[in-house]
Amino acid sequence: MDPRDTAPDSWEQEDDVEATIDGQLESAFQTLNVNAKPFVPNVNAAEFVPSFAIKAHSENLDSAVAVEKISTMEGSENAAPVENGDTEMSTEEPWDQKEAEPNEEEPGGGDRGPVVPATTEETAPEMMIEEEEEAPVPKVPPTQPDAPRKEHINVVFIGHVDAGKSTIGGQIMYLTGMVDKRTLEKYEREAKEKNRETWYLSWALDTNQEERDKGKTVEVGRAYFETDKKHFTILDAPGHKSFVPNMIGGASQADLAVLVISARKGEFETGFEKGGQTREHAMLAKTAGVKHLIVLVNKMDDPTVNWSLERYEECKEKLVPFLKKVGFNPKKDIHFMPCSGLTGANLKEPTDMCSWYTGLPFIPHLDSLPHFNRSSDGPVRLPIVDKYKDMGTVILGKLESGSISKAQQLVMMPNRHVVEVLSLLSDDVETDDAGPGENLKLRLKGIEEEEILPGFILCNAENLCHSGRTFDAQIVIIEHKSIICPGYNAVLHIHTCIEEVQITALICLVDKKSGEKSKTRPRFVKQDQVCIARLRTAGTICLETFKDFPQMGRFTLRDEGKTIAIGKVLKLVAERD
Repeated sequence: MDPRDTAPDSWEQEDDVEATIDGQLESAFQTLNVNAKPFVPNVNAAEFVPSFAIKAHSENLDSAVAVEKISTMEGSENAAPVENGDTEMSTEEPWDQKEAEPNEEEPGGGDRGPVVPATTEETAPEMMIEEEEEAPVPKVPPTQPDAPRKEHINVVFIGHVDAGKSTIGGQIMYLTGMVDKRTLEKYEREAKEKNRETWYLSWALDTNQEERDKGKTVEVGRAYFETDKKHFTILDAPGHKSFVPNMIGGASQADLAVLVISARKGEFETGFEKGGQTREHAMLAKTAGVKHLIVLVNKMDDPTVNWSLERYEECKEKLVPFLKKVGFNPKKDIHFMPCSGLTGANLKEPTDMCSWYTGLPFIPHLDSLPHFNRSSDGPVRLPIVDKYKDMGTVILGKLESGSISKAQQLVMMPNRHVVEVLSLLSDDVETDDAGPGENLKLRLKGIEEEEILPGFILCNAENLCHSGRTFDAQIVIIEHKSIICPGYNAVLHIHTCIEEVQITALICLVDKKSGEKSKTRPRFVKQDQVCIARLRTAGTICLETFKDFPQMGRFTLRDEGKTIAIGKVLKLVAERD
């Protein structure tokens, strides 16, 4: 009988282990894979040095390995019996190396199952040495010493599908050192395998599998980067028309919008025609309260464009009248600049290819923008964008006004739950207090995750925000084929809240040029008209009048996947019970 087959099913079944062990190990060693990866001991495991470990050093290596085997067995009482095949080292890494790097703490005391010895010379002495290491420190993002001092600005990237929004975002993160070269090289390799080598930069922001496979952003991606004076949050909005509601959520948190348009022949035109997203996005950004717009003319390196000034001017001429109509002032609010997201030209450094553009490149331009004025002493208003469970209830949102500190008592409207702030993360860095304009993650006490919906608002108890179902608003009908009469239903997007709404009455028409109101009640309104109407939502929502609080008083009405109207809340109407 082959001596190899006599290895016992379990070491514990042997009565006198040391007697029989030598012969069996001899046979096991003939099949031992000497080129296996070295065994990495678990430094956090319970310290165990058997009494015979010291003698073993002087004896031959064979028994030293045997001792090490026994000691492992005794150290982990609950280890599974070693099967015959387990003594023969397979070429794969041992499971413990796959699961956990040695610097991670093992759950459950750190006892490991049976350890398969790798090359004997390395393993035996390593087990004998008592390794004393301090417990590993959990990875914490490095807190920047001057983090709260820099002004926080949220930049939303909007534009038609495939204009290059995510790619520019990824390129900016690389240029400012937020994504290291190695990660990008990994993305580049993976993208090449899928024959999508030009997509690799956008993978820094499009993190989930579906977005990468299709090359389309679905959720609003988030990332941070810093310049000398400011701290920016990139909100990478989806360009596809099916995901416009997500884009509205992203734009409602932004202070500054970057409209990315593609200069490539044919792509600019499709993005700008009636059904294109360039128009709709610029309009939604304005409604969401973005004051300043930077238009990046992307893909200037494309062979059909080749940094030509004529094409750049042509895109510019077509866009300006439209942006003016939406409500941006071309002299003050809009800034055009050419760039290339894939090569990174004119994003951080000026490029030689483009001698006719004399302004600052993109990142320095962002840095030189004037300060946004925000009231830190105003009432606390934090519209909730998202919520999840993680050791308590965690909510995400952008603080629109006021300031929040740790252990502060706040009220969640419209349900009037009193909550306490357990911890505060501003852009994933823990802080004790936060000012307006910052993107926050708050862990709350006193409320369950199920009781919160996006669109709820955190306020301070002294100054609650208004909530209700009926309000009067001035609305501009932007695109609607037929007429709109009382009883018309649509979906209302106001700050981060999405709710069904019905136009219950039309009060008067407003003349666009003079601003005069009609004396009689209109029976209907049609495209391009401005009217004042009474709206009633299906459920109670939080809102403020536009005059008191612009961020929470603007809204859009959408229906059948199109934006029908934009408006502002003029007056809140008390409920008649």
